[in-house]
Amino acid sequence: MTSPELDLDGIIDDSGTRIVVCCGSGGVGKTTTAAALGLRAAERGRNVVVLTVDPARRLAQSMGLTSLDNTPRKVAGADGELFAMMLDMKRTFDEIIEAHADPERARQILTNPFYQSLSSSFSGTQEYMAMEKLGQLRRSGEWDLIIVDTPPSRSALDFLDAPERLGRFLDGKLIRLLMAPAKAGGRSAFKILNAGFGLVAGVLTKVLGAQVLKDIQTFVSALDAVFGGFRQRAEQTYKLLQAPGTAFIVVATPERDAMREASYFVERLAEERMPLAGLVINRVHRSPAPDLSAARSTAAAEDLESRGEHELTAAVLRLHAGRMQLAAREHREQEHFASAHPTVPVTQVPAMSQDVHDLDGLREIGELLAKR
Repeated sequence: MTSPELDLDGIIDDSGTRIVVCCGSGGVGKTTTAAALGLRAAERGRNVVVLTVDPARRLAQSMGLTSLDNTPRKVAGADGELFAMMLDMKRTFDEIIEAHADPERARQILTNPFYQSLSSSFSGTQEYMAMEKLGQLRRSGEWDLIIVDTPPSRSALDFLDAPERLGRFLDGKLIRLLMAPAKAGGRSAFKILNAGFGLVAGVLTKVLGAQVLKDIQTFVSALDAVFGGFRQRAEQTYKLLQAPGTAFIVVATPERDAMREASYFVERLAEERMPLAGLVINRVHRSPAPDLSAARSTAAAEDLESRGEHELTAAVLRLHAGRMQLAAREHREQEHFASAHPTVPVTQVPAMSQDVHDLDGLREIGELLAKR
């Protein structure tokens, strides 16, 4: 079964395309794909920013930058307007606090030990902040194309759950209980604390310690209004991802596990009604002599070896046979995907002889991505 062809140039050339999200499992080349698409789009006239939430430094290296941080940096050497940045989740969190709280409340939050732990290592914070940063970039209007390079593995789609998970966290019984004394105020606060909170507080104090519990209460009461605004913005960004103008590109290699992950991404995006553009199959192995089958190549090698002749030729024939067998396995994996998802457009990028480490390499990848 043959899949429809994925027209990536058509996607990045379309002025209506404002966000491209590259997702997929780890080690499949998402970062390189995102960077190559960003460079190609910039050199075809778009004003582009590439946002990576992958902690690897490959994006900066391939774009000739010494480092990436939470501020978009212009990429020198690109024939066009290309910027790149790496998500700093704590700095993004701090920016939200500074922008949506008065100076005194912001100081209370930023110096709170519980907040400092939450903003640096709390599970899900990276995904929350990815949503926030994407929304910030889109609202700024400085770029007409934003390309997002997501974290590896299935966590790459966790940011789709960010608004709901954040809502569950804020609306949870423990958070409401912690927030109740500060909201009630005056004597009624003490009544609530004594009647509804005393027993729980006693248990939590034994488990966490009095100071930790106090830090959490102070943080929650100070953050209430700020987090409510973030939840609203995250939900707006979620809707933006569903809207026309957004394109999700799933990246995979032609291996069983990676293709299964690709199927998972495709199905999950469909469930969430996210606009899937197609699948990029990276590092596809091909042979310069496709008409010479693995069986014929192996038979010829065995014949030469049995006669003790042309050892180098026999070795090359066996190498070719192995490559043809690998290509056949990869083809079968692609066929399985096409059978399960016959309407998903696909493009292939052949395996490169070396890693991409500069703009010329990214340009080459961009040409291969667009080749139809």
